[in-house]
Amino acid sequence: MARPLIARIDLAALAHNLGVARRAAPEVKLFAVVKANGYGHGLARVARALRSADGFAVLSIDEAAALRAAGFTHPIALLEGFFSVDELADIARLRLRPVIHRADQADLLAKTRLAHRIDVLVKINTGMNRLGLPPKRLADALATLRAAPQVRGITLMTHFAAADEADDGGVRQQLACFRAATLGLDLPVSLANSAALLRHAETHGDWARPGILLYGVSPFTGEDGVDLGLLPVMTLESRLIAVQFVRKGDGVGYGPAYRAERDMNVGVVACGYADGYPRHAGTGTPILVDGHPTRTLGRVSMDMLAVDLSTVPGAHVGSTVTLWGVGLPVERVAAAAGTIAYELLTALAPRVPVEET
Repeated sequence: MARPLIARIDLAALAHNLGVARRAAPEVKLFAVVKANGYGHGLARVARALRSADGFAVLSIDEAAALRAAGFTHPIALLEGFFSVDELADIARLRLRPVIHRADQADLLAKTRLAHRIDVLVKINTGMNRLGLPPKRLADALATLRAAPQVRGITLMTHFAAADEADDGGVRQQLACFRAATLGLDLPVSLANSAALLRHAETHGDWARPGILLYGVSPFTGEDGVDLGLLPVMTLESRLIAVQFVRKGDGVGYGPAYRAERDMNVGVVACGYADGYPRHAGTGTPILVDGHPTRTLGRVSMDMLAVDLSTVPGAHVGSTVTLWGVGLPVERVAAAAGTIAYELLTALAPRVPVEET
């Protein structure tokens, strides 16, 4: 009998969440962001479920090549662009749209003969200070790209650093910077991430780049995806593989980081940090046993973790345990562990079986 841990991926939920994005910005084309193995959900299966998106956004040429090999003909944005001139031949062959975020990338592209003309996205640094051309360098880069016969179309883009925050001052400031830098340019723009797509209509532009919302997760602190009409896509589920009776004062797990406050039953779950569950999730992290909310106890081990069965008296070996997903938003688990849902989803280990539902 197989170890009971499994990640269930709801493909219909992905399609539903894409619909939420479309309703938020009905006139905008959508690059569905599927980098990091589809945020841990599986690149190929996510792309199939999101086939009605207008395009995809990935990090690497390998991800893009996998999509092309699977038959996807959509526009594919390469979010970090290219790292060396040697990659340009593959970018052209695969008809990718690299992000140009440094002046030297524009120069290298202009000097390289390609088999096909390509579209590019030119990224402007408007305040995030991660990737992007300084606004004062934009005109020169655009002149270089417009003069290059290898370049077909140009889309301007930026990325918001704080679109998820209640104070929209950061978005306004970056948007003003972008508009000033691009004044008079009649080119399509790509601005909005998940948070901006949902809350800042003024950023919608021509192409939006929804990511985390597609996977049923809210981009906003203190809100769950269900609050926004989203459906959870990944449910990480296991079972109790042992039940221990411990007396008041007894330790549970390594350390022991937890000692029983009373006589109690403790369940042992087949899931640990080698499966992608956060080791730093301490006592009190929410978890469901047979659908009933309870808490984790002590330190997460490599392959197991412990749960409090005091409020689930009928629990037994074989009882279903939901680590996150349907009935338990991953945002709440992440918050209790002092991290974000992105990290939990993308950390799912290859050894965890995946089932499409």
